[in-house]
Amino acid sequence: MWVPPEDKDPTLLMAPTRKSVSLFGAVNIRKGTLVTQSEKEKFNAITFNNFLVRLLEYRPRGRKKMVIILDNAKYHHAVILHPFLKKHSRILSLEFLPAYSPDLNPIERVWKLTRKLCTHNTYFDHLDDLVTAVARQHALWAEPNETLPKL
Repeated sequence: MWVPPEDKDPTLLMAPTRKSVSLFGAVNIRKGTLVTQSEKEKFNAITFNNFLVRLLEYRPRGRKKMVIILDNAKYHHAVILHPFLKKHSRILSLEFLPAYSPDLNPIERVWKLTRKLCTHNTYFDHLDDLVTAVARQHALWAEPNETLPKL
């Protein structure tokens, strides 16, 4: 960042923390709806399985198979998911993207727009303030909308 020499250097506020919240998310590109689930712990096969269970609640009865596009995170391929995936193979399919191709995953565009609308150029005193700002935006997108299908 360039600052004219006659101006006082700007002060950047930062919260000295490394705390974080992880967020699973899925976007229905036809309806334009978003489903998210936050995790206080790290992502792993168990938390991912819990998210898949939650996603199935959003599948309309009698509809075609739900297809979920995923990157190749290690927990997406975990052995402990196999019984769940086998049990629901008639209604659920996981499709994996090629390595290093996040631009092909619609949820990545949602994360980018979330950062632009909620976190860019914004200082949050506490992690809870950040979580609230993001949750507020995601609550708007939980209902069918015109923004997400355009991504």
